[in-house]
Amino acid sequence: MNIITLNHENLIEEHICCALDSKTSAIGIAEKKEWLKNRINEGLKFKKLDARGKVFIEYIPVEMGWLPIEAKGYMLINCHWVSGSYKGKGYGSELLKECENEAKSSGMKGIVILTANKKKPFLSDKSFYLKSGYETVDSAPPYFELIAKRFDNRAELPKFADSAKRGFPEEIKGIDIFYTAQCPFTVPYIELLKPIILSSDVPVRTHQIKSREEAQNHFCPATTYSVFIDGKFHTQEILTPTKLKQLITKL
Repeated sequence: MNIITLNHENLIEEHICCALDSKTSAIGIAEKKEWLKNRINEGLKFKKLDARGKVFIEYIPVEMGWLPIEAKGYMLINCHWVSGSYKGKGYGSELLKECENEAKSSGMKGIVILTANKKKPFLSDKSFYLKSGYETVDSAPPYFELIAKRFDNRAELPKFADSAKRGFPEEIKGIDIFYTAQCPFTVPYIELLKPIILSSDVPVRTHQIKSREEAQNHFCPATTYSVFIDGKFHTQEILTPTKLKQLITKL
């Protein structure tokens, strides 16, 4: 398995395998690579199979991560994806070993991942990790779970920050969409939503999370993309124009 690790030298030319090559996604790829460039200096690793398929893992020390969790000394997996014809060939396990071995060699306590109590779009499927020695260590409404693998059973268990369980900090009417550039699909789809937002009688507000501090204090576990309706969490799934229209119609 030939694994490529992105760095400042190859970041521009290498294919970001979680993204599609199209005019629509170009802005998202550019934003994602800029986000990666800044995070590499903070210890982020993006490792991918030397192929154009979606076979990669992205991880970073929790202290530098963009999630509202408390897990000092752990490695956080941002995203771990194997799709299509690459499934069932052991690539996912090999990439996970890369992350675990690096965390061990760095003296870390273990690995932590955001998931859910059942399969959800844009969240890792916890069943794969449970088979690899991971355990559920915390939960947050409505369905988020934190799973972890400790290298030493005496290590403190990771947990969600209080902010991730409190929810929206105020009573507010309308739709609020929070997002980062961590995923190459978020920015392009925000652009696609703008005509609908401008013509909507229902208030629709978009908020880009631009700093680690904002993300670590976010009021739900999903920071890459989260949608709230009247201040209540609705989904972490990226909205298409059609889905946003449907939401507006129901309000």
